[in-house]
Amino acid sequence: MIPYDTYFGYQHRYEDSYAGLPIVEIAPEEQEIADPASVAVRISSGWDDYEIEEAFDALLARVDTAKVPALVIGGWGNCYETSSEQIVGLLADNAAWFPGLRSLFVGAISSDEAEISWIQQSDVTSLLEAFPRLERLEVRGGTGLGLRPVRHESLRMLRFETGGLPAKVVRAIGACDLPALEHLDLWLGIQEYGGDATVADLAPILSGDRLPTLRHLGLQDSEIQDEIAAAVASAPVVARLESLALSMGMLTDAGAEALLGGQPLTHLNRLDLHHHFLTDAMVARVTEALPGVEVDLSEQEKARDHGDGDVWRYVAVGE
Repeated sequence: MIPYDTYFGYQHRYEDSYAGLPIVEIAPEEQEIADPASVAVRISSGWDDYEIEEAFDALLARVDTAKVPALVIGGWGNCYETSSEQIVGLLADNAAWFPGLRSLFVGAISSDEAEISWIQQSDVTSLLEAFPRLERLEVRGGTGLGLRPVRHESLRMLRFETGGLPAKVVRAIGACDLPALEHLDLWLGIQEYGGDATVADLAPILSGDRLPTLRHLGLQDSEIQDEIAAAVASAPVVARLESLALSMGMLTDAGAEALLGGQPLTHLNRLDLHHHFLTDAMVARVTEALPGVEVDLSEQEKARDHGDGDVWRYVAVGE
């Protein structure tokens, strides 16, 4: 598998590195980048100072973009009122300037700029169509997000970080042909913020039919985490995985019981269940059942009882 960064939450905005490369920000008033092949270039709007298109124009004018291997797109101005459509269009329309681009992150925006579910995204299909050699695509923010089924021969990592991933996007991912994909992460989120995907929407992904090389699957941050765990327990794709993430969601003992009662997971190198609602007894059971697997059971949460019989659980990333 290709190396990938460790993600501790959506506030991580790749200030230091991305795709194993140090990040250098390009802005209209800044100097040229001496060796663009050795860095990940980040552009964003300067809020009142300059617009995202000015930063993009500076990138084209002052950097040998043919050598740029990785791009990080930060805020595009008032990104909770304006969608990413303009910057996505600029990237797709100017793809010929970036023949060496292999890694792309759209929406590296921290919560002090805009909460994850405030970020206005757009249809990102054109990025996959315009960059057939892209190996890594990551998108933060699910509001307004769109995707159409495509075939992409080179993509090895696909990640969507959202507080609510639309079901239509989940279905489109399942309908894509991605023969090289090794790593898939979906932060599914909650209904309140547009996360309306069901287990049925995930079925094509869980079958693995269009994902012959998948080695890591993350179905995370979900309020139906127990249902997802039960589906994963018998999913054909699991047998070929090296790592599995069902973290950040509302996983309870019922979901963990389904996992333990399903197909063997002892072939996994890593099982990520962090941010969960398991009891101490179930934590012990999971640990004992998978002695050779690195199991992350950190962030053991407690359901909140409001005293009226309503027990409240929560995902790690919502708004």
